[in-house]
Amino acid sequence: MKGLKIAIVVLGFLFLGTNVLSGSAAGQKSVLKVGFITVGPVNDWGYNYAHEQGRKYLQSALPGQVETTIVEKIPESAEVERVMEKMIANGVRLIFPTSYGYFEPTLRVAHRHPNVVFECCGRVVPDNIKNIATYTPKIYEPMYVTGIVAGRMTKKNNIGFIIGHPVPLIIQDINAFTLGLRSVNPNAKVHVVCTNSWSDPPTEAEAAKGLIESGVDVLTMHLDSPITVVDTAEKYGVMTVGYHADLKQRAPKGWLTGEMWNWGPLYVAITKSVLKHTWKPGNYRYGMKDGYCKLSSFGSIVPAKVQLEALKAVSNLQDRSLVVFKGPLTDRDGKERIAKGKIADLQTLETMNWLVPGVEGVLDKH
Repeated sequence: MKGLKIAIVVLGFLFLGTNVLSGSAAGQKSVLKVGFITVGPVNDWGYNYAHEQGRKYLQSALPGQVETTIVEKIPESAEVERVMEKMIANGVRLIFPTSYGYFEPTLRVAHRHPNVVFECCGRVVPDNIKNIATYTPKIYEPMYVTGIVAGRMTKKNNIGFIIGHPVPLIIQDINAFTLGLRSVNPNAKVHVVCTNSWSDPPTEAEAAKGLIESGVDVLTMHLDSPITVVDTAEKYGVMTVGYHADLKQRAPKGWLTGEMWNWGPLYVAITKSVLKHTWKPGNYRYGMKDGYCKLSSFGSIVPAKVQLEALKAVSNLQDRSLVVFKGPLTDRDGKERIAKGKIADLQTLETMNWLVPGVEGVLDKH
């Protein structure tokens, strides 16, 4: 994509701490310029697509207050620093660097621009940095529910899970999915394959076919785009649990359900806090009860009884009668990771590098 896509120009006030963005003449007001950066194309029907839908929602929800910009397909390198610097030079004062690997470049840019607010998707920001916050829904909660559906639907008790990188957020998903799976089907196993790339369709197709040949009858994934895995599964008659967006129409025969983001309302809440100068740094995590992540629609092959069981689990997660990472929990080697009665805190979740019983495979490239 060349240049920046400027969406809407409207009017409003921006307060950053005690600093006020005002117009150059009396009575002239400035908009809050908000920038988004994605690592992949926004038409991927996956991670980047979901963020773009959130940006569009924000743009439409705050008329007269914001101007939004998005730059797509920016690698996790010094290139993202250049993009952020250009945004800031163009007056952007709230930036959402959405990819995991943008965090370290964001720290450097934030240090140079203390009057710009940065909102990073995931990771943990140190307490002494006052213009960065991190945010993410507890996406492992709907993944636990999708595991329940997969556990009821599998006939072979073998599920394939294709991931991009073995970072803590993805390990949370693998573990939560497996815990949900084995809560209803203790004999089922999850076979993990890592591509070491957020987006590599040929490798993803190869991994999917390899897992199918090894005997899995359900595939799921955590990649930037679920399209390749969903299409491959449908082609070979394998069931699918989706990710990022609802692709039920793409897999009419094998779709079970999936996880999907609902970034728009969260982006509105964050932006309003900047506009009202109530924004604060910190690390923010949101459960399913907050509405920023959801269960996708059910496929036609999922029996009503299984759907009701899944929806009951959603309700239990929302009212906190069900907590995914609550002890006692051991890893697959038998080591206690969360003690009885304890609930995983932010540190435990954000440094998760262990796998629960039932997960097969190593967390590196296949």
